[in-house]
Parts: sequence; structure tokens; C-alpha cells
Amino acid sequence: MGELSQPPMAWRLSGNQVKLWRTEANVSREELAEEAGYGPETIKSMEQGRRRPTRHLLEIADEMCGAKGKLVAAHPYLEPDRALVRTDEYMAIEAEAIAFDWYEVLLIPGLLQTEEYARVLMSSHCPPVDDNTVEARVVARLERRELLKKTTTLFSFVIHEAALRGMVGGPEVMRGQLHHLVGVGELRNVSIQVLGIGQGAVPGIDGPFILLETSDHRHYCYGEAQVGSMLHADPERASALRKRHPMIRMRALDEVDSARFIRRVAEEL
Repeated sequence: MGELSQPPMAWRLSGNQVKLWRTEANVSREELAEEAGYGPETIKSMEQGRRRPTRHLLEIADEMCGAKGKLVAAHPYLEPDRALVRTDEYMAIEAEAIAFDWYEVLLIPGLLQTEEYARVLMSSHCPPVDDNTVEARVVARLERRELLKKTTTLFSFVIHEAALRGMVGGPEVMRGQLHHLVGVGELRNVSIQVLGIGQGAVPGIDGPFILLETSDHRHYCYGEAQVGSMLHADPERASALRKRHPMIRMRALDEVDSARFIRRVAEEL
């Protein structure tokens, strides 16, 4: 995943329309914020397109400004295009999410990576990238870890045993990474489980995925492959993965046994 660059044009267009209608109706940003239950800075971010205008905001703004449905009509166009690579949009939605369900097979999830582990991955990119790009990507990866400090956000990670034994960067890097996992797993809003090798045809056999829920209870699913990444808001896709993740968790070790297992793998290195 790369760092967020330019926000999607649809966000900026919709946000600008909210600002224009609000100004024309002589509604202050503070009044809109109070009615919608958001802070003024959040409204400002949405109006500038730095955050995706929520359906809730569009509905409130539409009513307050007398837009007669014109603002709400923009909402379907703010959803991710299911046919395109949407890493940047994922990064923005990730920053707002209130719940994560993350299943990873071969690598440690990005939010759980140590600096050393992340640097090995970024340096191993093929085709190679320059040192400045490597450093920028490492910094962006580490900044994302701040999300774990949001104690009101729930994180559920299921990591396949193969990722624990991947030897990314060698024994020393992996040992530090595994100890870091145990430490993060002690946070009260974080659950880390290990899916052991030998579980057969588990529901996650098709590969890794991430499920996100936002504050307005929208559900998204995200996945990466060799040639890109895909972000979906399609209810059927999200629903299928929301059913799949609990089944994967049922086949995995619980949090306590997972921590013991991770420590044991670290000792074996």
C-alpha cells in the first residue's frame, strides 16, 4: 500500500458542492457541524475533499440548505469503482474506520509491522525503487501504526502460521517482529490470532483480505494482488467476507494460545 496522494475527484466535487450550497443558504460551517454531529474541522475536510463526504452529512446539508435532493444524489458516485485499483481511497477510508477484520497469509499485516520488517519489504520491491522512495514508504507504513492507538477502534487480525515463519529479513528481524506482535496483542482493542498450518481447506484459502467498517456503518472489503489492489463497497462482496472471517477465526488459536505460539516460534529462530 502506498501513501495517500490526491483525494478522489468525486470527493472534492461533492465537498465543494456542499460548501457552495451552504454558503448560498447562509448556513455556517459550525451550524452544519452541530446539526450533523461532526466537528467543524471534519466538515472542513469533507468540503475540501480530503475526507469522503458521508451520506449522513449530505442528507443534513441537503435539508438545511434546501438542495431538494441534489446533494444526496452525489452519494452513489462517492463509492469506490469496483473495477479499478483504489489503494489511495483505501488509505483514506482506513484512517476513518471504526472496525478492522484482517486476514493475512504470507506477510505480517502492515499495521503490525516493525520498522525493520517494513524496510526489508520496501527494499525488496521488484522492480527496484530508489532509496528516497524506500524511506518514504517506510515512514508512511510506520505512521499508519498510529491507528492502533485509537482505543475506540476494534482490530481483529488472523495471521497464518506461514507469515510467522517467512524469515523476512532473517532471524533477527523476524524475532523482533514476532515479539512486537505479542506486545501489540496486549492492547485492549486488538485481537491477534494465529491460523496454524495443516488446517486444510479453510474459508480463507483464496487469499488475504481486509474488512472495514466506517463510523456511518458502511462496509468495505480490500485485497491486494501482484498487479494491484481492489477496494469494494459492493454489499454482496462485503457480506461474503464478513461471513468468511468469523469462520477463519473459529479455526485459529485463541488470543492467549496465539501469543504462546508466537513466542515459541520466536524462540525457535
